Amino acid sequence: MELTSLPKHPQLDQNTKAQSRYRSLSRLWTELLMLEFPEEVTQSLNRMVAPLKDTEISIKQWGKLVKIAQTRILRLLEKKQKLVPENYYRNLWMALGMSAFGLPMGVAIGAALGSMAFLGIGLPIGMAVGLAMGTSMDQKAKAEGRQLKWKGEVW
Repeated sequence: MELTSLPKHPQLDQNTKAQSRYRSLSRLWTELLMLEFPEEVTQSLNRMVAPLKDTEISIKQWGKLVKIAQTRILRLLEKKQKLVPENYYRNLWMALGMSAFGLPMGVAIGAALGSMAFLGIGLPIGMAVGLAMGTSMDQKAKAEGRQLKWKGEVW
């Protein structure tokens, strides 16, 4: 079974936010068309974009469906195929580094110096640790061929 073509809403030209979301999903879908997946994954991917065929709903609602479909596709690819977008681990570990390393470090520094005004000092340190860990994981994923060329776009 092959991946189906990506449906398009007839009023897509009237909503720039929906256009942006559709363009992002379209780039991802184009890359997925070049890859081969097991039958189960292909069926799941096709089911995820099936709600986009409904052109009776408003373009605003359709744009939300596009965003939901893209999120679900990325989760499925990560879980089943271990495929991730570029900079996935960097972005994930930056936030984790700030919260798991930076905040406790800032609290320790603030407590040691007797002023919680120094709490913020740990955040950039944690961010740097997270960026370093995430970047190394992204490089490993790229070397193993588990990284999509598609860069996740923020809405």
